[in-house]
Amino acid sequence: MQGFFSLLLFAAFFYLMMRFGCGAHMVHGHGGHDGHEANGPLEGNTKDPVCGMDVAPGAGYATMHHGRQYRFCSKKCLDQFDAEPQRYIASKGGM
Repeated sequence: MQGFFSLLLFAAFFYLMMRFGCGAHMVHGHGGHDGHEANGPLEGNTKDPVCGMDVAPGAGYATMHHGRQYRFCSKKCLDQFDAEPQRYIASKGGM
């Protein structure tokens, strides 16, 4: 019975780390923040205006700003954009 409780404790810890910790970035395709996908950028991808990472259509997060949709690789990048959208639009040439 002690082994079962140890397994449950480990499973709960693993779930929390994957959901809110280190693995949270992997869930949304945020494996690297260097702006390159493993197999190169795919056709139809857009660039995250905050970090420059390629984001596939329908992946990650999106927001509308002045009638244009911007896609983000993570919630962190979306929050940074929402705080100062003009900073990222102006610095990236209106991406």
